[in-house]
Order: sequence, then structure tokens, then C-alpha cells
Amino acid sequence: MLRRRDVLLGLLATPAISRMSLAQEIAQITIVNQYGLPYLPVMVMNTLKLVETAAQKNGLPNLKVDYRTLGGTSSLVDALISGQMHFGVAGAPSLATLWDKTVGTANEVRGLCAAQSMPFMLVTSNPKVKTIRDFSAEDKIAVPSIKVSAQAVCLQMAAAKEWGQDQYARLDPFTITLPHPDAAINIIAKARQVTSHYSVMPFYVNELATAGVTKVLSSYDTLGGATTNGVVLMSRKFGDANPNITAAVYAAFGQAAEFINSNPADAADIYIKATSEKHSTRQELVAMIVDPDNVWTTTPQNCMKYFEFMSKVGSVKHPPENWKNLFMPICHELPGS
Repeated sequence: MLRRRDVLLGLLATPAISRMSLAQEIAQITIVNQYGLPYLPVMVMNTLKLVETAAQKNGLPNLKVDYRTLGGTSSLVDALISGQMHFGVAGAPSLATLWDKTVGTANEVRGLCAAQSMPFMLVTSNPKVKTIRDFSAEDKIAVPSIKVSAQAVCLQMAAAKEWGQDQYARLDPFTITLPHPDAAINIIAKARQVTSHYSVMPFYVNELATAGVTKVLSSYDTLGGATTNGVVLMSRKFGDANPNITAAVYAAFGQAAEFINSNPADAADIYIKATSEKHSTRQELVAMIVDPDNVWTTTPQNCMKYFEFMSKVGSVKHPPENWKNLFMPICHELPGS
């Protein structure tokens, strides 16, 4: 009888413990993205309320989700460090840099999953520039953030490939920080203050449609194929304290990828409405979404190329053994690289 009573008490206590655990998770989260088609999964999540739906299934029916857009990698990183955001999409090099600085501390930064794999394109309005060898002091190359953005690091990788490892920073003096929309306006107008732009869709499509603007380099040329363009940043501390919210956001990114792959036209409509897009038509956006170079997936792809390079040049001091070191355990089931 005593043993039976103990079992019954244990069964009765279990829901109470679960409720207590759920109650301790925060009531509102902030998810930050940037400009361009690479952030379409976040726009789909917002429009279809995917996080809220997943959270409800996890026992959190009242979770509020605030979505914000910032203009560059540095702003997003600052928002994460200051606690103004809980999840944000940035390039793999940002994850490597933040993880390297915080690994083993209470504020360790991790990736939740990938947002997608997409190329970025280096374009120019300078007729003298045909390859990266032609850049000179008269050129200014716009990137989301100097030194730390995926574009900036990929440009360093291209320089190292062209001139040797010790020359990896050769093009750094020509780079400036500028959000993609502003950089695209300058390129299309052929403004002197910005002659080149390491751009993402749809901006580089619109730029290349402008007479006199030409392609210099694709990130896939440097990285050797499909590579994660954006990863979802978060703090490990937040994930440990809010496992159900973390699982809901992870599920939402997966569902967004499935939606985009299955419904490219509807996804294009979501992008147009979310961004007030006026330069690209619905048909053009659908063509971009289904472009074979774009992989809508949460699986990290080819990320170690960045991490290995950054370790070689001393940008990171604690090189990870593999991609899983930098990502939350929830995504370790994926066939990442």
C-alpha cells in the first residue's frame, strides 16, 4: 500500500513539475533578421505564426514573438550580446567569432540551425574591374559589416586564394559597411562613393540588370559549392533555460523551409508583402526562390570552410573540431558539414 501510494503521488506530481518548468520559460521572444531573400524563412515564420503554433504544441499557448529587422551583422551581434534579441540570423563567420569569444562561459553563443544555403555575388559598376585583381584605392566594396560578415570573410578567402594566405586582408581597406538596400541604390545609380557590392538576392539580380554593372565573383566560386548563407544565433544559456521555446523556434525554421520548397509562389507573396518589394516582380522572385543555387534547409552546409580559414589566419583562437561544437544539440541529428 505504501509503495502504491508513493507511485500515485509521483504520477500526480509529474504534471505539476511540467507546469512549473513551462511557467519558468519567458513569455516573449525577439527574433532579428536582416535585408534580402536569405531572410525569407523568418518572414514566412512571422506571417504564418509558425513559432506560436509550435510553442502551443509544446505547452506554451501564450508565447509572444517580436520580429525586427536590422541593417547589418554588427547591429545584430550587438543586439544578441546586449540581450535585446533571443534569436537572429547572421553569417557563419559571425557564429565562429562569437563562439570563439564565449565558449565555456555563461554567455556562450551557439547556432540553433541553418536558415538556408545561398550564394552572394560580388558586383561592380567600375568598368575597369573584371576580377578581384583589378580593385584599387578608387574602389569601395560594400559589405554588411567589415571584417566579420560572411561577405567580408569570403572576400578574404578569395584574396588568400588569389595572392597567398599571407595576403588574405589585401582587399580589406576597400570594404565599407553598408546595408544591402543602401548599397544596391548606390550601385544602380553608379554613385562614386560605392563602386562594388558583395550582394545577396534580390539585390544583385536588380544590380546586374542595370547597364554597366557586371559580376566579379560568386561566393560559391570561393567556397566550392552550396554553403550556408545564414545561421540562427542564440545563447546556450537561453536554450538551457527555455528548452520548449528553443524547440518551437527550431521546428518553425524547419517548417518554413518546407513551405518555401513546396509553395514558392506563396513564399514570393510573403516576401513582397513583408518587404514592400517594388523592384522585383512576383514572377522574378519565384524564379529566384527556385534557383538551383538556393537550398532552403536548416542543415548547416560547408560551414567548416569558414571556420578552418578563420583559424588559419588567427581570426579565431579556439578552432572547433567539427560543426557540432558550434551548434545546439537539437540540430546534431542533421547531416551538417
